[in-house]
Amino acid sequence: MKNIRYSDQKLWFTSDTHFNHKKVVEPRLFSNVHKMNTKLVQNWNSLVQPEDHVFHLGDFCFGKLDDWQNIREQLNGNIHLVRGNHDKFQTGQIDHLFSSINDYLKIQVKDENGNQGWQHIILMHYAFRVWDQSHYGSWHLYGHSHGKLLDNPASLSFDVGVDCHNLFPISYQQVKEIMCKKSQLQSTQL
Repeated sequence: MKNIRYSDQKLWFTSDTHFNHKKVVEPRLFSNVHKMNTKLVQNWNSLVQPEDHVFHLGDFCFGKLDDWQNIREQLNGNIHLVRGNHDKFQTGQIDHLFSSINDYLKIQVKDENGNQGWQHIILMHYAFRVWDQSHYGSWHLYGHSHGKLLDNPASLSFDVGVDCHNLFPISYQQVKEIMCKKSQLQSTQL
């Protein structure tokens, strides 16, 4: 597994957008797929700039390749897809839409508070109880559960799915703030 390093802080995380998925329209309080897609794209582009990096942790879109391409063309940023259970296209079919496609991804972000100046982050569609370097301050971000998996306030992991964050992606800085609170709680329990 490659370990990718980022020195800028223009990073975003999200999951489970489920563009074009009719079954999530009603729970998200929309009257149709078009209105849901429009709101998701507006929310995304209100934060993400074209040069930013977005890590999408799976279940990006439903439909045919043209549907995926149509949605992707509307979204800002360099999108790195970590495949989810609904991302059914075979390798090669959607590669041109994304900066990278993986089943699991390890990244490091330049951060003076991280291990030797780098914050290690493990990205996966599914939640882990333990992960690479979990006992050494690495973070784990996941999706899939749509906010239904109870968060462990002392664990350095959480759900970055849109259903947990008002249908918006979240920034590295927001993730860091959440993880700092979890670290403080974690240290009081030792």
